[in-house]
Amino acid sequence: MHVRDYAEPDWPAVWTIISEVLREGDTYAYDPEMSEEQGHALWVEPPPGRTVVAVDADRRGQLGERVLGTAKMGPNRPGPGAHIATASFMVAAAARGRGVGEMLCRHVLDLARADGYAGMQFNAVVETNVAAVKLYERLGFGIVGTVPGAFDHPELGRVGLHIMYCPL
Repeated sequence: MHVRDYAEPDWPAVWTIISEVLREGDTYAYDPEMSEEQGHALWVEPPPGRTVVAVDADRRGQLGERVLGTAKMGPNRPGPGAHIATASFMVAAAARGRGVGEMLCRHVLDLARADGYAGMQFNAVVETNVAAVKLYERLGFGIVGTVPGAFDHPELGRVGLHIMYCPL
């Protein structure tokens, strides 16, 4: 398993992951009815942003790669805020629990450091996404605030969105 830059032939697999995560409805404040075209515009970052994929060789280990997850990163804000990065991650349900999210997060943090960002900010981490919150904290992020009731969870009702930050 490794992380590499996104290439346009990856899009069908990436869109499958995005669609799956949006249907689950418990981790992203994106419209679950977004079109594939809207999803592409949202996820495939133009420079200076980047989009990457975590891939694994197929079962025979030689006929190509399967996309297990994806991440995007870039400046959190334009202009005077462009020295702080942001990122988003999605992992296919079948690949969860295998370290894909951690590998993507570590990779994106390394890219942000190499690109000269001073820190990385996550603007909206659903507080009930405990696995993600614990991962981010383990990798150096802290919760700098929580907006109460800002996310309408499909089972739990309105829950908070954490703002998390990691100095680079």
